[in-house]
Amino acid sequence: MYDFNADAKLLWDYHHLNNKLSKKDCIIAFGSHDTNVAERAAELYNQGYAKFVIFTGGFGRITKNKWEKTEAEMFSDIAIARGVPSDKIYIETESTNTGQNIDFTKKLIEKEKLTFSDYIVVDKPFKERRIYATLKKQWPTLHFIVTSPQNSYESYCTYYNESVEFDLSDFINIMVGDLQRIDLYGKNGFQIPQDIPENIMEAYMRLVSNGFDTQLIKA
Repeated sequence: MYDFNADAKLLWDYHHLNNKLSKKDCIIAFGSHDTNVAERAAELYNQGYAKFVIFTGGFGRITKNKWEKTEAEMFSDIAIARGVPSDKIYIETESTNTGQNIDFTKKLIEKEKLTFSDYIVVDKPFKERRIYATLKKQWPTLHFIVTSPQNSYESYCTYYNESVEFDLSDFINIMVGDLQRIDLYGKNGFQIPQDIPENIMEAYMRLVSNGFDTQLIKA
């Protein structure tokens, strides 16, 4: 019987960039179903890594069927509950995908006349590489480092197993879908290309062939 954990862990490790943290002007936290991202943004703010936070996200392909509030509103509520002052938070609530997250955040910064020079970008642990590659292409003037919730693969398995709204298969399917997007979007020019080692592609193909394909897009 196929044990997906070894292959999923390979993808998990590949998705991480492990950037070294340093103080920046502002945090941009990308919305999703993963509220750990909001927790991480609040943690960084409270530790003095930045003085402002931008949450970006309307309803995405997963949250549109799960939540009544937008991703940015949900994340903002969590951050405020963790001690981030509301007047230090900006939210963008119209975007439905990563490209729109970027475009609409640019517009928010222009509208609010924000003059931040550099940023800490926070996203899911298994989206670090993809958001980095996308930002480098879609927002080449942005000065940023990438981080994510500091959780292990095993703790994320537990998180999804204990979730009311999601399950472990959602976790694996999303990681598989993000790997596909790194490959496809690097080829079609939406993001800068990323080297995908052969063992990572092999793990990806095994996961797909064993049914972890619900978050794939048509090539």
